[in-house]
Amino acid sequence: MTELETPRLKLRQWRAADLEPFASLNADPVVIEFLSRCLTRAESDEFAERVRSELAQRGWGLWAVEVREHGEFIGFVGLSEPSFEAHFTPCTEIGWRLARSSWGRGYATEAARACLDFAFRSLGLSEVVAFTVPANARSRAVMERLGMRHDAAGDFDHPRLPAGHPLQRHVLYRLRREDWQPGSTVLAQP
Repeated sequence: MTELETPRLKLRQWRAADLEPFASLNADPVVIEFLSRCLTRAESDEFAERVRSELAQRGWGLWAVEVREHGEFIGFVGLSEPSFEAHFTPCTEIGWRLARSSWGRGYATEAARACLDFAFRSLGLSEVVAFTVPANARSRAVMERLGMRHDAAGDFDHPRLPAGHPLQRHVLYRLRREDWQPGSTVLAQP
């Protein structure tokens, strides 16, 4: 399995010690504001186990993120393949979910840059997408800092949410490999 490192962060396989802080961030209504609902501890643990297994099998996915300076787990950043059907699928999505205490420090952007570098250089992907609800200004700002562009014609109603749900409408961002401006700080380890 590949692990990624940046100057401040390590993107790695999930550990048992990550489950409690992950459950806490999944139960934080501010962190989950633009998702359909908070997760129970059992749902959070199940999510972590699923992404841990995918990382082990595929070698890439939604990595656990820790701050290298003190080893603190702060959430996940990584790549996934959406399991729902939409006009832009199949595709590879980049996403993140970090504890509120780690917001505003550039961690999501730094880790996502490492993931994009891996996606384009190691996996040879031609495009990576991201999506969120229109009101999620923080995530949209990260997408834009990464060089992703809003594809207004690609905006869609998320098929996993019922018609009329306040979070059903999503904006779609895209980044093509030829538009990617790689950094030089990413280290991939087998």
